[in-house]
Amino acid sequence: MRSYDHPNLFNFRDLGGYPTTDGRVTRWRRLFRSDSLSRIDPQDAASFTALGVRTVIDLRRPREIERDGRVHAFDGLRYHHLHPVHAEWEESADAAEISDARWLADRYLDLAEDGRAAVVAAVEVIADAENAPVVVHCVAGKDRTGVVSAVTLSALGVPDEVIAEDYALTQGATDRSMAFLRALNPEVAKMPARWLLSPAETMTLFLADLRARHGSVRSYLGLPPTTLARLEENLLERPA
Repeated sequence: MRSYDHPNLFNFRDLGGYPTTDGRVTRWRRLFRSDSLSRIDPQDAASFTALGVRTVIDLRRPREIERDGRVHAFDGLRYHHLHPVHAEWEESADAAEISDARWLADRYLDLAEDGRAAVVAAVEVIADAENAPVVVHCVAGKDRTGVVSAVTLSALGVPDEVIAEDYALTQGATDRSMAFLRALNPEVAKMPARWLLSPAETMTLFLADLRARHGSVRSYLGLPPTTLARLEENLLERPA
């Protein structure tokens, strides 16, 4: 089961079951991605804690945490606030002449470069089996979460097209998520339409750009071989 039913979460899913180029698969219930966990209420708590989550990586800006709050401090839960420094999208030229996928991929490359330290730190947390299961989240679970999820899966050897398919699953959650957010803040309705998209092409473009700059996703991360080995041991297995 990839998605889980949380009444106030719209983009929560398991990153297990994805194949790698060497014939292994990502393990279930080790790494989840999500929209903001600050919305977990008593209706969500039982199903959330039943997953045995030990660690939450919160990628939101400090002001977003101040505005919306953070995940409830469940007993034994480890919390990491790892905010990737990145430019406000309002500051980016509209560049209406390029495709939405290209525009979003450019934003992700900026985030990966400017926020590299936080992205790498997030992967280090994910690599440690003592932290599993881990949930990575931001506000919508699309952009910052998409970048961290993509580089993690790519470092494990998951093909780009599979990573892109996972990223595109977010589109199905967008309508519900935006309806919820608009009810809280009508200003959300003014958000440019392209900000809400998650075409698979965006992720393939982003990963190609990252490799063009760094040679490989593993080179971009710059993690020692021992950490990469722990990442594989924690998140990969041979199919039965």
